[in-house]
Amino acid sequence: MTKLQIKGTTMLLLGLSLASQAIPARAQPGSTGSTAEPREERDGQRDFDWEIGTWKTELKRRLRPLTGSNEWVEYQGTSRVREIWDGRANLVELDVQGPAGRIEGLSLRLYNPESRQWSLNFANSAGGTMTPPTIGEFEDGRGEFFAQETLNGRAILVRFVISDITPTSVRFEQAFSNDGGKTWETNWIATDTRVNDSID
Repeated sequence: MTKLQIKGTTMLLLGLSLASQAIPARAQPGSTGSTAEPREERDGQRDFDWEIGTWKTELKRRLRPLTGSNEWVEYQGTSRVREIWDGRANLVELDVQGPAGRIEGLSLRLYNPESRQWSLNFANSAGGTMTPPTIGEFEDGRGEFFAQETLNGRAILVRFVISDITPTSVRFEQAFSNDGGKTWETNWIATDTRVNDSID
């Protein structure tokens, strides 16, 4: 079990069983025995309703994360987001191309009604398998999701952030940490602009 200090709060990542267990919600300010009221639980099963439809995607990817390299490649294409289970899940199909080639990605997002959190499960056609899910939730219009993975045989932490959400645009950013969350290096930045509200 690895402890992360993020924005002054403690989060727990549950290594081997991360896919079936939720990351506890952020700790609230105050010491043990505080009389402050606990944060009200919110139902987040409709958190991705705004994204259903087709989007133009502009993507930047760092070629060699956590090596000291600052070489990036760019891609352009589309993202199509479909609702599943009446909004409690959705499927994202990413198809982008650039000088470094093509990325065909698939993200299955699943809502856990018990933990009130989402798991984001990603695969690309080159590998054909799902990466460990990033797990988290939305708060004040911003989604933060975390996972533990390996990179070049070394355990790292993954942070995925969804921000700047408007009816017609959104930003996605992924970062890695190899020092337990003390520092983060961004390696994936995507900006989506809405094309339409339906899937062809």
